[in-house]
Amino acid sequence: MGRFTLRLPETLHNELENRAQQEGVSLNQYIVYMLTRQVASTYTIQVLPEKTVREQKASYERLLDSLGEASLERTKAFLAEREPAEPDKGLTDEVVARLKKRIEESSA
Repeated sequence: MGRFTLRLPETLHNELENRAQQEGVSLNQYIVYMLTRQVASTYTIQVLPEKTVREQKASYERLLDSLGEASLERTKAFLAEREPAEPDKGLTDEVVARLKKRIEESSA
């Protein structure tokens, strides 16, 4: 278990102590609880309303339609000019091979 020292303004320290007492736990337990709650809330999945999902899907489809209008030459020129980047960890040799095959089939 990790340990760190933290300097707090007196008013904040007093407020945290009061809240810990109200909950019937130690100050340390209360602070760990509050930090855990805050960190966990940033990873919570939020369900979107169906209307928002439909709007996002329509927007995505419009984007795909507009991307489909580029010629093969223009696409190749764009790819040749792009900045090199590390591939995504999920981009395995098998996935790359399937993508290349799809690109070749669509340009034939």
